[in-house]
Amino acid sequence: MGAIQALRGTRDILPQEVSYWQQVESVAAQILSRALYQEIRTPIFEQTSLFERGIGEATDVVGKEMYTFKDRGDRSITLRPEGTAGVVRCLIEHNLYASGGVQRLWYKGPMFRYERPQAGRQRQFHQIGVELLGSADYRADVEVIALATDILQALGLKNLKLDLNSVGNREDRQNYRQALVNYLTPYKPQLDPDSQERLERNPLRILDSKDEQTRAICSGAPSIIDYLGTESKRHFEQVQQLLTDLAIPYQINPCLVRGLDYYTHTAFEIQSDELGAQATVCGGGRYDGLVAELGGPETPAVGWAIGMERLILLLQQLQQAPNFNLDFYIVSRGETAESQGLILAQKLRHAGLTVELDLSGSAFGKQFKRADRSGAAATLILGDEEAANQTVQLKWMMTKEQQTLTQEELLTQLPELKQSLDRHKQSRGH
Repeated sequence: MGAIQALRGTRDILPQEVSYWQQVESVAAQILSRALYQEIRTPIFEQTSLFERGIGEATDVVGKEMYTFKDRGDRSITLRPEGTAGVVRCLIEHNLYASGGVQRLWYKGPMFRYERPQAGRQRQFHQIGVELLGSADYRADVEVIALATDILQALGLKNLKLDLNSVGNREDRQNYRQALVNYLTPYKPQLDPDSQERLERNPLRILDSKDEQTRAICSGAPSIIDYLGTESKRHFEQVQQLLTDLAIPYQINPCLVRGLDYYTHTAFEIQSDELGAQATVCGGGRYDGLVAELGGPETPAVGWAIGMERLILLLQQLQQAPNFNLDFYIVSRGETAESQGLILAQKLRHAGLTVELDLSGSAFGKQFKRADRSGAAATLILGDEEAANQTVQLKWMMTKEQQTLTQEELLTQLPELKQSLDRHKQSRGH
């Protein structure tokens, strides 16, 4: 029998990659917590009807991409294809809206869609998302956009662009839908097969087609912005003005409709031209009708999701120097020295330092080579002589300076040593 491999569309996140994931999660958590967003965790599978009602049965996500199955109780279960519907279900079920005011929530975790795998897009993929519920104010739209921008910039990303549109309220969309159908119907034979099917059930999604001929046809279509009512137009203008005031550049994209039916008013995407066809790193918008659609009270809301796989592709393309966070690498030779090395490693870790202990038992020469490759700021060396005298050799990896300390001195001088360790780590990082 052959070796079992991961399923197509899934991938293992290997130890050398995990630091990128941890960096993204840490930066997002810090920035969102400063804006008083609280993390929420919901199940990865839900009743299928949640997504049929929330996302829309006419969408590609529900119609073609969901992982749906019957459980042993003959219930229809779906692995979540996105995060918002589950958060809204949780909000309703636990009466989180009962306290009034605004709920600021964020989440992270795996999502599942049956799509053709490609770079930055897997069948199991991960998202970080925010949901701001309880405010119809245009400032809420700009707050979440600004937070997404802050996160991406804090990660060092450049060449980003914000695409912005308004899909109006339900009445605006219905009026525009009819105008779009009237325009596209004469071109139906020239549209790609997916767009021909969408013309009847979800015509706005045709604007998002990747087919070149369909895109050329859509370039002459009426703009949804021309069909916005007075209230919707005012909301969109206020969003644009506040983005300008915050010096967040944007461009209007009248073809931006997003792939889910629950969006109203503001829709946006943040893109990078470094990822080719899969350019969108963050997407979101306002969804004022979703909470009521799923059985809760009328509750305006706005949010976004960042695709972590695509974001990490960008971080890897930046080719930043490795993050040298290792304080000490301990090499030891001889039974007593090796035991003392482990004890010393534990004491240093308890003091808040990062320490790697060489467990190979190989000759000093091989251990020294591993110490050099480790990126540690300093190496601690214990041999038979050091073990007998309760001392340790401290070697700074950048300068190659070396000194002898008693093990007790090493521990008592840690406050001063930490400053030196930080300087050496910064030097190695450059």
